[in-house]
Amino acid sequence: MQTPAAHGLPRRRRPSALVLALVTPVLLTLAACQAAPQDPAADAPPAAEDAAAPAEQDREVVIYASVDQQFAEPVLKDFEADTGIVVKAMYDVEAAKTTGLVNRLIAEKDAPLADVWWSGEFAQTVDLAAKSILAAYASPNADRIPAGYKDAGGLWTGFGGRARVLLANTDLVTAEQMPKGLADLTGSTFEGERIGIAYPLFGTSATHAAALYAARGPEAGKAFFQGLKDKGLQVVDGNGVVRDMVVAGQLAFGLTDTDDACGALAKGAPVKIVIPDQDGDGTLVVPNTVALVAGGPNPESGKALLDHLLSEAVERRLVEAGWIQLGLSGGLADTTCGLPGDVKGMDVTLEQVAAQIEPAKAELAEIFVR
Repeated sequence: MQTPAAHGLPRRRRPSALVLALVTPVLLTLAACQAAPQDPAADAPPAAEDAAAPAEQDREVVIYASVDQQFAEPVLKDFEADTGIVVKAMYDVEAAKTTGLVNRLIAEKDAPLADVWWSGEFAQTVDLAAKSILAAYASPNADRIPAGYKDAGGLWTGFGGRARVLLANTDLVTAEQMPKGLADLTGSTFEGERIGIAYPLFGTSATHAAALYAARGPEAGKAFFQGLKDKGLQVVDGNGVVRDMVVAGQLAFGLTDTDDACGALAKGAPVKIVIPDQDGDGTLVVPNTVALVAGGPNPESGKALLDHLLSEAVERRLVEAGWIQLGLSGGLADTTCGLPGDVKGMDVTLEQVAAQIEPAKAELAEIFVR
């Protein structure tokens, strides 16, 4: 409150202590009465802050990804730029590929820290669904995905992937000798040591073995691999080794994945890619899978990220980057290595394949290891 001197008036004698004692309580009372209507407004900032907290929290999303960071990160950066939602990503280290984050999701089941799970395969995702770690979400972008590549209850969805193919050295294999299907692994005129496969106990080789068990039945599946053993095929430590041996002419042909095969062709190697059994049972296509984590801290942002990952634009970008070679809904493939857009997959569900992985491994260990 300004004194009269502030208005240029002569200074007057100060009021006595008695007057101040009488007037001050009245002034304080009046001030309190005048301020009373402002109390709700004074409380407004804390209330507004509380209301904004959930929205602010949901402007981020946490994803666990067992996908190579060099391929996943650009896709996630695009999502950030498009939506303004901050992506916090955790990647599996190569030494513990997939299993590290899977075990973390299981350990965090009662208090999840992640919102989204993105895997380069599907068996672990199927297992997480069985353990009630994933939440149902029917993304509108999942409508284009064939039913065989997604969970019927919406717990996970597949997109893009690699296919199992035969890679042949064109300096060694003539057009007449070119393999057409898996039967040529045992029926070829080439001696067994000129044909190769990776140990069917690990990675996509194990997944392929499980798919054959699921499609043909365990007895026929085991008989097929026993036939490979009896033929004397070279069994090596990985699909990349099969590719390298075919490129070097140490193998006439072998079974590998499209990423390895396309990589060899891109480097000018004298090889040809054959997608097996397109007139019969089809070949195994191993998709990426994505899912919403049950009870994650940012469910709405998690759904938005799933929509993004399941878009055709992302599938196309991952094909161009070399992480996947095929789209699942047809019409999208890595044409630089001659892959058609309508690869015929095996007529088995991913759940059926996942259920055979451990039984197949146990039997095939008896054939190839012991």
